[in-house]
Amino acid sequence: MARSVDTEAMTTRDPSSKRGGWKTFPFMIATLLGLSIASFGWVMNLVVFLIKEFNIKSIAATQNSNIVNGCVSMLPVVAAILADSFFGNIPVISVSAFISLLGIILLTMITSLDHLRPPPCETGSILCESPSKLQLGILYIALALVIIGSAGTRFTLASAGANQYEKPKEQGSFFNWYFLTLYTGAITGATAIVYTQENASWKLGFGLCAVANLISFIVFVSGKRYYKHDKPMGSPFTNLIRVVVAATRKRKAVISSREEDYHHGLGREGKTSSAMPSKSFRFFNRAALKTEDDSVNNNWRLCSVQEVEDFKAVFRVLPLLLAIIFVSTPMVTQTSLIILQALVTDRGLGPHFKIPAGSLQVIVIITACIVILMNNCLVYPMYQKLAHKPLTPLQKVGIGHVFIILSMAISAIVEAKRLKTVTNGHSMSVLWLVPPLVIVGIGETFQFPANIELFYREFPESLSSTATSLPQW
Repeated sequence: MARSVDTEAMTTRDPSSKRGGWKTFPFMIATLLGLSIASFGWVMNLVVFLIKEFNIKSIAATQNSNIVNGCVSMLPVVAAILADSFFGNIPVISVSAFISLLGIILLTMITSLDHLRPPPCETGSILCESPSKLQLGILYIALALVIIGSAGTRFTLASAGANQYEKPKEQGSFFNWYFLTLYTGAITGATAIVYTQENASWKLGFGLCAVANLISFIVFVSGKRYYKHDKPMGSPFTNLIRVVVAATRKRKAVISSREEDYHHGLGREGKTSSAMPSKSFRFFNRAALKTEDDSVNNNWRLCSVQEVEDFKAVFRVLPLLLAIIFVSTPMVTQTSLIILQALVTDRGLGPHFKIPAGSLQVIVIITACIVILMNNCLVYPMYQKLAHKPLTPLQKVGIGHVFIILSMAISAIVEAKRLKTVTNGHSMSVLWLVPPLVIVGIGETFQFPANIELFYREFPESLSSTATSLPQW
């Protein structure tokens, strides 16, 4: 694994033994909880907000929501690169939490001031007033701020938290608490906040999100004296590119089997690494191969063995990254479709309660929480006892993908039934939308934590933040 080899220093950790460890845990978890409540509180009900408050047609609202969800999924990679390469995790999280707070405050102002949104549209009316360019501009600025803020905190916080611990077991324990807290915040945002938005007021709902974000920001900044800081020493992506360039320039060189023919450089503690390059993807071993024209100062022609191994570690997970993209794309479409389906179904549970359309997605999260506990306490131990070996992260990812594909098939069947019911002049119960959401939750439980664990283990330490952000794609 990439992390098991003594790496050439890309980052220098704070040498103080008084920093890091479990004393940082309350600050990290409290920050994550508040930011999760705020983030899921505004994003879960975005389609309904655009339709009801901005008179945007359902298709356009869904498209806007998909763009927002896509940005929320993709931009964490940019934030992670900035954290790994230039600023470090802690500053990126601090600035991003503040930016997110500004965005949610602006959303709260939009719902508080009538001139920042179009007049309300009567139900069934076709003469709804469209939002002005100024109103849309302010809305898009608010969304851009909360997107940037969410991108810079959600998974960078996972990496920052794990970096506080030295032992893999402690890091694994933190990741378990991380996901439990993330899901708890998501459930709270998707139920209490969304219910407040639809049954009390949008102003109060977004105001609660702002309060949660503000508390998180204060808590995180208060704990900065205890955090172990990683000090970036340049872009690790430059090293990855250098391996390709150096190997290509020496493509005609004969690969040697002698250790002394390779450049090893200095490890993290200033010691020379003596590892031989691995036999996989042998073409790239040429980047570390010494030739007559090579100079240690010409790092675009001669790389260290560890830099070559770091590149191979990233190269090996590219197929998994492509699989994540292919699985995530229909999942986003399914999420938006279910909200639109819920808006035209019978959402009543009894004579007095109506399920908010935006809260349906909480079924995925609740299912995930239940299945995580079942997996950790029953399924995984039982499998290990019967098979005499644990499930590997890749096996968990494969199981998760099977469940997600199954949920897509069931969603298609449910939509066919809904169309048939509407044709017959009836309204379908919202409970028909529950089965595909439950199955998605089961699939997410298997594949999402396993992807995080796999990427964090396999990626070079200098790319730890990037590693935890990629599985969200």
